[in-house]
Amino acid sequence: IITYDDTFQWCKKLKHVDLVEGELHETIDALLWEEWKNDMKEEINSINEILSNTPAGDDFNVGEKALAIRMWIRSVLRNIIQYKAQHRRYLNE
Repeated sequence: IITYDDTFQWCKKLKHVDLVEGELHETIDALLWEEWKNDMKEEINSINEILSNTPAGDDFNVGEKALAIRMWIRSVLRNIIQYKAQHRRYLNE
């Protein structure tokens, strides 16, 4: 996890994040409702819009890219946990 606010200081070209295929994508594909899948895909892709408009920092400012990425990761995890819990409830009914 990104622990320092200056991790991406000076990284003005950092405007895009690609998630590697794996467990998160498999979990999203297994969700019960298409609406949930679309919501998660939208959430994952939102970081690319966010980073395009987020300052990278300079000699006097660490920038906000690291903070934006940390907040995005938390949001993705929070949403997938919520959808997985709802998915399990539906399956158990």
